[in-house]
Amino acid sequence: MSIFLKIVLFSIKICNFIYKELIKLKKMVTPKFKKFKIEAYKPGKSKVKKLKKVIKLSANESALGISPMAKKSISNKKMILDKYPDGKSQDLKKAISKKYKCDLNKIICGAGSDEIIQMLCQLYLNPNDEVIVPEYSFLMYRIYAKIVGAKVLFAKEVNFKVSIREILKKITRKTKIVFVANPNNPTATYLTKKEILELRNKMNKNILLVVDDAYSEYMKNNDYTSGLDLFRNKDNVFILRTFSKMFGLASLRVGWGYGSKKIIDALNVIKPPFNVNGVAQHAAIASLRDTKFISRSVRHNLLYAKKLKKFLEVYNISSNKISANFLFLNFDNSKISAKYLYEKLKQKGVILRSTEDGYGIKNKLRLTIGSKEENLKFMNTVKRILN
Repeated sequence: MSIFLKIVLFSIKICNFIYKELIKLKKMVTPKFKKFKIEAYKPGKSKVKKLKKVIKLSANESALGISPMAKKSISNKKMILDKYPDGKSQDLKKAISKKYKCDLNKIICGAGSDEIIQMLCQLYLNPNDEVIVPEYSFLMYRIYAKIVGAKVLFAKEVNFKVSIREILKKITRKTKIVFVANPNNPTATYLTKKEILELRNKMNKNILLVVDDAYSEYMKNNDYTSGLDLFRNKDNVFILRTFSKMFGLASLRVGWGYGSKKIIDALNVIKPPFNVNGVAQHAAIASLRDTKFISRSVRHNLLYAKKLKKFLEVYNISSNKISANFLFLNFDNSKISAKYLYEKLKQKGVILRSTEDGYGIKNKLRLTIGSKEENLKFMNTVKRILN
């Protein structure tokens, strides 16, 4: 074989190799997907570089941790983990129904109340429908609404409190859902019984009012009534509840919703088949039975909310009227800025929630009421920084 022919054959081999590699590259091209103009949810920070021990007061988690009865239930060696859980969460729904004296058939359980918010948006909203949320409220309302293509309208707040008047001003023929967290996160303000009843009465009956009762167990204010107690028999109000706060099951992701049986039946059609895991179901049932733990958590929250509020006022850092398990700290009249204290505390291993992230609220911080040790560490650290 001549040298020329060898060169030709070698060239053909090279060309074949390059062609095959190009085919592979073509196959590796990522198919096109939707692009969302949405700012992703930013949870409260839980870690600080170079520090092993940190105190996390940024996510409104339970101050006393998990209920002893719940802890005992999930440490049960006989718990079956190799089989799917009850997809309907029947035992959990029975426990909820008994505890809150509500209709078993009007309850749906979810992997956190977040999942139920997502399902409500999928069920009700089409592209260009409108959703109204308060200016500063739980970020997942707007995120899930935008994912399904709805338009989100923001109702202004008055002194960081949800305004009924501003919500009603935003309502149009396209409005499908109004989301209200009561008490509100991150501002810790709340609508009174009279105010939230007025909101429902003045809204079009065809608009779904979603009342998020995430922090209702902490509320002992005389002018407050939970959404569940006010609207359990209303077909155009949907109530959200969670086991992540009072009950300390944030890591297990379990929540529930309560509404018209028609809405619940429709949600069950689109609900994932085994959305609440078995461990979460067992723990949630046990948590509801642990009345001593619930009472202790409420007393602890009230005691330390008052102490922390009074302590911070010495430095002209004001906060909301005591409501949920967190304080909304206002630095407008203080000699220091929210950013300064946030960074200094973080360096010392104490993490608060910056309200600039996601919410765009400047010169404010959100402080979770922690355990006795955590609260004392927070106060002592602030003293060292500011004195």
